[in-house]
Amino acid sequence: MSQPVCGVLVSPPGHAGRVSSFRFPDGVELLGGGNGEDAQLKVDIPLDDDGYFGRVCPDCGQHFRVAHEDYDALPDDLRLWCVYCGHHDDHSEFVTQQQLDRALRAVGDYGVQLLGRTLDQCFGRAAQQSSGFLTYRSEPFYPSPLPGIDEERLIRERRCASCEVRYAIFGEHRFCPVCGQLPPLVTAIDALEAEMVRLDMLADLEPTARATLREAGVLDRTYVDTIENVVGIVEALADRVFRSKVPDAGEVLKGKGKIFQRLDELADLFHAETSVDVRSTVSPVAWGHLLGAWAARHVFTHCDGMVDARYCTTVPHTSLKVGQRLRITETDCRSAIANAEVLCRALATIGE
Repeated sequence: MSQPVCGVLVSPPGHAGRVSSFRFPDGVELLGGGNGEDAQLKVDIPLDDDGYFGRVCPDCGQHFRVAHEDYDALPDDLRLWCVYCGHHDDHSEFVTQQQLDRALRAVGDYGVQLLGRTLDQCFGRAAQQSSGFLTYRSEPFYPSPLPGIDEERLIRERRCASCEVRYAIFGEHRFCPVCGQLPPLVTAIDALEAEMVRLDMLADLEPTARATLREAGVLDRTYVDTIENVVGIVEALADRVFRSKVPDAGEVLKGKGKIFQRLDELADLFHAETSVDVRSTVSPVAWGHLLGAWAARHVFTHCDGMVDARYCTTVPHTSLKVGQRLRITETDCRSAIANAEVLCRALATIGE
């Protein structure tokens, strides 16, 4: 599958002769180029089996892919966003190296034939001409096939809810290639899904490999990291939502520190400023589990996992005593992710 999505403009010196007599491999079309005018080469960029082609950020160098059908319908003066770092530039700046190599091959073929025509004009078209010590032989040009494109293929198709452009990524991202920064809920759900995927991958490990990771403490550390990440995901979403819903959010938040890391205070703040009590959006049991996850994050961040009086107060049903070390399980993590998703969806819809 191939579609022309890349144009290369070159300026040939002097009279180019008959355009139709230039030879190019499949995938190249010469537009213009006669009577001394500029020539435009149209070079096909092959699509993958899903109809996508690659883009690369000129700033961070990371690749992503876009559905050609959607991309082709966009305006010619499109400015793209890097889905990872948010670099914003003309779409022509996002050409990948393999695409550029393919276009340059076509330009090179054109240049070789243009040079041959110039030499023919200077020395004539005889099989062999001699001028002083210079011998020139005119030979026909036979182009080689263009280099192919072998870039990473998509695993999952994503569609922007705003512009409906389909694209594929290969890492954590924060931007739509056309719209720019994604809504906070999209970013949060994506991050929570990534945490769940990590748990699934660990659960599916071959038993010996899993046992090795368990013995080395990798599983324990991963579960702790998951809880910390979940808290961070909710914190980031709550901050963006609050600032978008509360006109004087900057003044309201002054002196409150990292309030969105403290779950009850987060709920109280939203209730005071938006009249919405997010506690009511989840069941009492789920809210209790969230409080436990937030308390666990606190003891691991500040106390190396050693239970303190604050934890015992927040999680009154715990059997642990002050000074004992808390243990996070895979079940704890999955529960935290599921409950955090409900909370994130509730926060994101405040005021709608």
